[in-house]
Amino acid sequence: MSSYPPLVPPGPDLTPAQLTRYSRHLLVPGIGAEGQRRLLAARVAVVGAGGLGSPIIAYLAAAGVGNLTVIDDDVVDPSNLQRQVIHRDDAVGTPKTDSAAGFVASLNPDVSVTTVRARITPGNAEELLAGHHLVLDGADNFPTRYAVSDACAALGLPEVWAAVLRFDAQVACFVPGRPDSVTLRDLYPVPPRPEDVPSCAEAGVLGALVGQVGSLMATEAVKLICGFGEPLAGRLLLIEALTQRTREVRLRPAPADASAPQARSAPPEPRRPLSVLSVEDVAAILTDPDRPALLDVREPAEHALGTLPDSLAVPLGDVLAWESLEGHLPEGPVIVYCKIAPRARRAAAHLAGLGHPDVRLMDGGMLAWAERIDPRYPRY
Repeated sequence: MSSYPPLVPPGPDLTPAQLTRYSRHLLVPGIGAEGQRRLLAARVAVVGAGGLGSPIIAYLAAAGVGNLTVIDDDVVDPSNLQRQVIHRDDAVGTPKTDSAAGFVASLNPDVSVTTVRARITPGNAEELLAGHHLVLDGADNFPTRYAVSDACAALGLPEVWAAVLRFDAQVACFVPGRPDSVTLRDLYPVPPRPEDVPSCAEAGVLGALVGQVGSLMATEAVKLICGFGEPLAGRLLLIEALTQRTREVRLRPAPADASAPQARSAPPEPRRPLSVLSVEDVAAILTDPDRPALLDVREPAEHALGTLPDSLAVPLGDVLAWESLEGHLPEGPVIVYCKIAPRARRAAAHLAGLGHPDVRLMDGGMLAWAERIDPRYPRY
């Protein structure tokens, strides 16, 4: 039993074929034939068909969740295949929504899939999520996560949420309509700056961990739909894969003014605006012996993939630990770069704050360099 009532009324009686397909569910206390009928009648929105979305979609489809809406605006990239297990090599370059729909169709004919190739924003989130019983958020960025959470709160929709980076993960359920209900804004009242939160593309992620976490999210969804067990509502599950330890943190509603803009002091502005160079600008001066120094602030594993000639390779964390410029950089201007831009921008701002007179930023980083200057550098 559960203190949370089932989200979905039971659908029609199971057919003989369904009794066979879902026979292992029928033996599980809390599911049984009635719970399986609830699953088949459920309408569930999955935000993101990537690392978390892949196991979510796979296990919800296998469980017989009858109506899945898959929302994603991206296409399958070779770098996705390390962890996004519903996509195949021959799907590279195709929309993830189409690849996901094909996977579900081959797995379970009981499940219908609605594909929405779009990025969720505050302006469209309520429209895209309305009409579902439950939302699972597998997004990989905070703007989308906040848009989903705010829409779910406004619509009164339960949400299963998670985030994964490298070896660490967080999982929670946000179930509205209860005295102790919380949302993502109670967990993170103020959005972090983009440069403070590296993405999986910048920091990496253990592929098997997203499978573990996505499966947990699918489990929470089945519990909420059928109304059994104790959901992760009002609780945050923290997972640390290096030691395979977990711990739990109780969540409470944040104070009413916690999300006000003044709740976080603004970061100090650099003493002067940063000069931004395109990769074409940098390529044009690369062989000039008097060009500025190049500073690559990616991680050592990224440095091993290739750097621009004669670059200083210093991870961002080391740069931010510098308390002065002495002994770290040669005299003269410096061009800072990373994979895309956020880490380089943060490093450049720190150097300017230390008093460096001429810090420049290579916009687009090594990804833009590989795309527009030299394709021999790997895209990752």
